[in-house]
Amino acid sequence: MVIPAQNIKLKLARTAKQLSQQQLAERVEVTRQTISLIEQGKYNPSLKLCISICKALDKTLDDIFWDDSL
Repeated sequence: MVIPAQNIKLKLARTAKQLSQQQLAERVEVTRQTISLIEQGKYNPSLKLCISICKALDKTLDDIFWDDSL
C-alpha cells in the first residue's frame, strides 16, 4: 500500500514536535486511533480537524495536507 504524501507529512511534523499519536490526539480532542488512521491514509479528516492538527503542530494546511503531486 502506498501512503499518500500528506500522511507522511503529518507523521513527520508530529515527530518533529516530539509528540506521540496519543499526545496529538489529546491536543485536537480525538482518539489516538483517529490520528493513526489519518497517518495510514485510511481516514479523511474534516476541515475542522485538519485546522486543529495544523495549529497543534504549528503548520499550515498546505504544509501538511496539500498533495504536491497534483
